Amino acid sequence: VAQGVDILFATTPVSVKTAQTATSTIPIVFTGAGDPLGQGLIQSFARPGRNLTGVTDLNLQLDPKRLQVFQEMIPGFKRALYPYDPSDNFSDAQAKGYRDAARRLKIVLIEKPVRTLDEARATFAGIRRSEVDGIVVPRSLSSNIPGLAMEATSRQGIPTMFPVPWFVERGGLVSYGTDLYESGLMAARLVDKILKGESAAKIPVEVNQKIELVINLKVAKAVGIKIAPEVLYRANRVIQ
Repeated sequence: VAQGVDILFATTPVSVKTAQTATSTIPIVFTGAGDPLGQGLIQSFARPGRNLTGVTDLNLQLDPKRLQVFQEMIPGFKRALYPYDPSDNFSDAQAKGYRDAARRLKIVLIEKPVRTLDEARATFAGIRRSEVDGIVVPRSLSSNIPGLAMEATSRQGIPTMFPVPWFVERGGLVSYGTDLYESGLMAARLVDKILKGESAAKIPVEVNQKIELVINLKVAKAVGIKIAPEVLYRANRVIQ
């Protein structure tokens, strides 16, 4: 077993790139990098190269289904707001996915690019429940968009769809995405391999295919939404 090994752990594409810039020798293990190959983080899934490996998710591929689930949850769902930072490559890629899905689902997608925290605050302050049926929140934490979306649920009664349950546990309505606990377990196994002497560059990147739907029923009642029983039945977890 390798002794005194330093390992960097990253959970977003931005943090992975930052870690890559900081070091070419310290092993990096990531989770939730979205599209690591498309973003140039790895050379291939089988042999990631450089000094990193990790666990990716299907977040980008799940965007169309995420929007569909949102539509099925809310009666008369026709207009979705997607606020995002256009300088974030992954958020920009999500915009395209949502755009295509909205066209297929006959949903009007209102895209709101925001480049600063002040722009994000102004965007959310101006949202009215009468103008949108829900907000689909990007994976990126840029400009505190997820936090502002949660506030829009509590203050303006606007339903919110997140990619991870952390925000649903704290006031969002629903999340549909990768089981983060499973990603952590998978990443821990990769860390163990590195500690036993394997090179991160030669450890294949794994894909977490365990998906969960989490619904905050308390929030649904607060914003006046009666969720269809068949949707609640599909949920992996319901927060009462």
